[in-house]
Amino acid sequence: MQTIFLISLGAIVGANLRYFVAQYAGKLIPSGFPYGTLVINISGSLILGFFMVWATERVLVDPRWRLLIAVGFCGGYTTYSSFAYETFALFEQGRFLASSLNILATNVFCLAGAAAGAALARFV
Repeated sequence: MQTIFLISLGAIVGANLRYFVAQYAGKLIPSGFPYGTLVINISGSLILGFFMVWATERVLVDPRWRLLIAVGFCGGYTTYSSFAYETFALFEQGRFLASSLNILATNVFCLAGAAAGAALARFV
């Protein structure tokens, strides 16, 4: 039962933060391009990369923190399904350059975010 509680608590926080970040990004950069989803996926990748390295290499934390942060929070916060649908919608609208840019930017920057998070965890 504690496992479900920890995952659920992290997911609630992550999902709500995802909503607010997407809303803020939409107001900050009004566009037909899904910048909010891109920012969420990059920052979520950075958080997960940092946490996993920090928690396994730098500070051996209680494994329950992985449930809360990695599974719950990051699972609720990142938006791969939104990325997939928004990219498909751009493609379906004939916005081939925008859909290709979204695929490239998400993959490159999310991998870079995970690597930056891991490097940061190893540095601090």
